[in-house]
Amino acid sequence: SAAQGGAAPAGGNGAEDAGTDVEAPSELEQARAQAAQAADDLARARADLYNLQQEYQGFVRRSRESAAGHREAGQASVVETLIPVLDEIELARQHGDLTGTFATTAHKLEQILADKFGLVRFGEVGEVFDPKLHEALMATESTEVTEPSVALVLQPGYKLGERVVRAARVQVANPA
Repeated sequence: SAAQGGAAPAGGNGAEDAGTDVEAPSELEQARAQAAQAADDLARARADLYNLQQEYQGFVRRSRESAAGHREAGQASVVETLIPVLDEIELARQHGDLTGTFATTAHKLEQILADKFGLVRFGEVGEVFDPKLHEALMATESTEVTEPSVALVLQPGYKLGERVVRAARVQVANPA
């Protein structure tokens, strides 16, 4: 009976050990759950950071595009304002009135607009008529052309890069 009594405390210790064994997996599972939660939180934080970085990069790109658009619109506005001056210079050149310092100044103005703003004058007799580039103010028929062509340039057109600031105003010769 004493052996049994002695065994009982050992059994009690065994029960405590069993209780500890039961608690140990519980603590291990709890630690694993916490680690999994921490890993999940880290993954979410990384995803949030990635999304935030993408959003910021998109904002920067849109801001640059917007600034470039505003700059181009401003340049176009300046050029549109100067087109009547360029028309007067061209008329003076055609009539032989563009001489001396005025000719030099006019040439410098045209050169600056071409170099700094990318302004290109277009519209030449013989070009194939393109409604995206030419505005037909008059039309004639001709046996000398096989497709609608520019017969006379009344006012040249101007482009800034690919943007047409003003279409060339022309007389069109259509095939007879």
